[in-house]
Amino acid sequence: MTVLIVALIYTAGSIYYVYRFRGRMRYERFSQYLRKSWPVFAPFNCFLYAFTHAHARKSVTDTLHFPGTNLLRENWQIIRNEALALDKQGVFESIVKEGSPGFYDVGFRTFYKHGWSKFYLTWYGYNHPSAQRLCPQTTALLEKVPGIKGAMFSLLPAGASLTLHADPLACSLRYHLGLKTPQSDSCFINVDGVTTTWRDGEDFIFDETRPHYVHNHSEAPRLILMCDIERPMYLPGRLFNRLYNQLANLTVVANTEEDARGAASALFDRLNPVLKRGKRLKSTNKALYNTLKWAINGSLLMFIFGSLFTVSAAVDYLTFN
Repeated sequence: MTVLIVALIYTAGSIYYVYRFRGRMRYERFSQYLRKSWPVFAPFNCFLYAFTHAHARKSVTDTLHFPGTNLLRENWQIIRNEALALDKQGVFESIVKEGSPGFYDVGFRTFYKHGWSKFYLTWYGYNHPSAQRLCPQTTALLEKVPGIKGAMFSLLPAGASLTLHADPLACSLRYHLGLKTPQSDSCFINVDGVTTTWRDGEDFIFDETRPHYVHNHSEAPRLILMCDIERPMYLPGRLFNRLYNQLANLTVVANTEEDARGAASALFDRLNPVLKRGKRLKSTNKALYNTLKWAINGSLLMFIFGSLFTVSAAVDYLTFN
């Protein structure tokens, strides 16, 4: 029972710390934080924050601290050409259409409604055959950069925005390299109050678990290389991160039929008809939709705390018997 109490206190404290004290930017309401910031991962993320190297604790970090990123920067035109070839073939448009292999993306699907699109190159231990076929030079460059856990091309159309949000897993930092950008201050990302604009051939790294939003108020699309690069941490954090990386591997998303899918992506594919009915219910009976949503979320929390209670009871039994 003692283990459960400690776990509950730590969980509640982690969630409150991220919501109320971490960084400078605040969500308007706690309900917005619950929807936009994946608080279920706060206890695990806080453990990794504690063991992160000092230079990597900023909202936006200098790429000079990350060896190998210069290789991407020096070859940005080669990378850009392969990304533009994909765009010319209509890949970014087709990959996010419902029914396509790339549509079922549990991590980034909410961005589709804003016109955002992507093409995966590698993702937490899985190298996409489609990327190796269509972007051989880019994938070869990525293999030479230490610490790259995942990579994709990301396209944001002119006039589009991504609302305030935070990514769930703190196992990495996010790397952006401008490929074909508006070259304008009107196309920018704000990470925890720090605004950075994209420029062709220029790069930066930020902590994607901090609240951030994106605006492209220009008349041109923004095309970038986006990578997850390993968070610099001391030994305890690195050991725990091995488990986190396995969790991220479950979210592998296919580009084409030749690519494999992670378990979470396959599950999302199966649940998609249910999710579509949920969206229809939200538009016709929002009260019932909210009731069902909170009932499902509450059941999940009960399952998590029930599991913690079981573990706690087992530990107490083994300790005192």
